[in-house]
Amino acid sequence: MKKNKIKKGSYVAGAFTYLVCTALLFAVIILMTAINYGADTALYLQDNITSVVLVTVSYCILSGIMYFYFYFENKKYILYVGKIIEVFFMLLLALVFTFIIGKFVNAAARPVAFLALMSVTLLGRREAIFINIIYALQMFILDNFSEITALSASESYNFLILTFCTGMVAIFVMPRIKTRIGSVLVSFVLLIPIELIIALLEVLTADDMAASLMYFLYGALGSFFSVLLYLFLLPLFEVIFSELTVFRLRELTSDQAKLIKRMKRVAQGTYHHSMVVAQIAESCAQAIGEDSELARAAAYYHDVGKLKNPEMFTENQTDYNMHNEITPELSVDIIRSHARDGAVLIKKSHLPEFFGDIAVQHHGTMPIKYFYAKALKMSDGELNISNYSYAGPTPETKIAAIIMIADAAEAASRSLSDRSPEKVEELVRNLIEERLDLDQFEHCNITMSELTTIKLTIVSQLTGVYHSRIAYPKLKVSKKH
Repeated sequence: MKKNKIKKGSYVAGAFTYLVCTALLFAVIILMTAINYGADTALYLQDNITSVVLVTVSYCILSGIMYFYFYFENKKYILYVGKIIEVFFMLLLALVFTFIIGKFVNAAARPVAFLALMSVTLLGRREAIFINIIYALQMFILDNFSEITALSASESYNFLILTFCTGMVAIFVMPRIKTRIGSVLVSFVLLIPIELIIALLEVLTADDMAASLMYFLYGALGSFFSVLLYLFLLPLFEVIFSELTVFRLRELTSDQAKLIKRMKRVAQGTYHHSMVVAQIAESCAQAIGEDSELARAAAYYHDVGKLKNPEMFTENQTDYNMHNEITPELSVDIIRSHARDGAVLIKKSHLPEFFGDIAVQHHGTMPIKYFYAKALKMSDGELNISNYSYAGPTPETKIAAIIMIADAAEAASRSLSDRSPEKVEELVRNLIEERLDLDQFEHCNITMSELTTIKLTIVSQLTGVYHSRIAYPKLKVSKKH
């Protein structure tokens, strides 16, 4: 199996972008200082040169630690310019909102969970945990070694604990939320660590109880601001950085989505086929540890290219088959063009690029055997089978491989007269072995163990979808009975 080589230029471009973003982040801190002190900024920097140097060195160290973490754990965050900008943009927004709300409302009202919510949704749990630690330390440095936030030394330690703990709670709760409305409820969950920490570290040790009790109100505001900013800014990140969050994926698989609605109206057979393939792909992805929501959504759109000529595909036909009137060569051109047509339609509709990749990869370079056999009967000599095959490329991700197998299995199982688990298992096994023989999985790093798991999952799904039923008795019942 081939592995994509990383070009040296990617490291150089990534490192340069990373340095620029680090410099911009620090420039924002300088700007915050200038806003805080106005005309006296230069005098403040001169009188507090030790603190300025300490903050500068600390931020450089934290930025370096973050770079090397991603270098060893997930290189895409230091190799792809878009990902680097996305991470730093989140950090920048978190610092800006923290400064503004802390300055004009109260330090306890700062949206300390905002960055954790954004990063766990867009980057994943492991990266979110690390970024939350970096952010908590950044805020501690600002709180403890500068006068921007106007906090005492003891308060800075309290808010270090508050930022870290609240962020961690957000990271472990948020992945369970599957709707935007459900995200609102997270603000109430975040109240638990915020109010508990405020009670233990602020109220119980304060002299002025009346003023300290206001921290509870500000803490509630902090929870509210975190979720509000998250709900407002997440759709912008989804569009700007083409992020496929669970919320975005569910919107794209709604019956109200433009292409889904169109497919349901003009190509009902393709629509129902796609729904079953989506159900199978979701289960298979979950079984091998892939993103099941992404697999499900991609499967919804894998055959949208059939919208160009829906009547030319078997599942949309009734008694009349238009291929009986045309040559096998023309039939093959029409059939295989649906893969490319799907990718074009997906791009034209501004849908995720990943969906387009699935559309062109889910048949790989497989031969269209029906029309190849038909052409052989009509010819005297041998035919080049590549002229009767899909153009490819072959699947480049495990999800593409899953959809390739699920698509073929669902279509082939419809022709089985005996849909017992043994017959379905034999069918799916033969489909997978055929694709292995034709090198369809060469570029997607899927293992034999995963293919076995996929086979068993598909058999279970198909025998459930197309289970046998008892024959109903031919008996008319009247009102007398």
